Amino acid sequence: MSRLTTTKLYQRRIEGTEESSKTAYYDILKVSPSATQSQIKTAYYKQSFIYHPDKNLGSEEATERFAKISEAYAVLGNISLRKKYDRGILSQSDLQSPVKPSSKDASSRATSSQQQQYRHQRARPFSQTGGGPMFDFDAFFKAHYGEQLQRERDLRVKRKQMEEEQKKRLKEYREEKMRELTALMLATMSVMILISLFSS
Repeated sequence: MSRLTTTKLYQRRIEGTEESSKTAYYDILKVSPSATQSQIKTAYYKQSFIYHPDKNLGSEEATERFAKISEAYAVLGNISLRKKYDRGILSQSDLQSPVKPSSKDASSRATSSQQQQYRHQRARPFSQTGGGPMFDFDAFFKAHYGEQLQRERDLRVKRKQMEEEQKKRLKEYREEKMRELTALMLATMSVMILISLFSS
């Protein structure tokens, strides 16, 4: 989510909407205020996977929920912004301007710099109403969930094949039983005819 979009959403929060509480972003990601950055990241991936627009085509509720999840992670996923948010001093200017990490935060942020760079490289800026870049959700979705989606597709294909195989076996079973029943009826009729002939 772009900083412009995040700022607009955050502005609505601070104007007294239902999510203006100190723990609103934590509630959105379903984590406690004491959660680690790793737990927040995991929660974000989990929630964004569930409510991603590509998985909920045509659902305005899912789209809105995904926007809130992205907004919450834009703040809580950044150590400096999270500290300000926890202290209740996060402002629009903090969201609009690049965040400069303190020397204390620098060491903890250094380990994730390559991951951030990777995500930024997969972002695709393009024009939208009001200007500003928009994150390439399709690239993000495939990068993080492509393998899982492929497994789901493979499972669906395998399940369909198993269903087709079961139908085929059931059909063959019924045909076999029908042939056995027909043979039994013919044999019974033959015996009855022979008995009738001998009786006469």
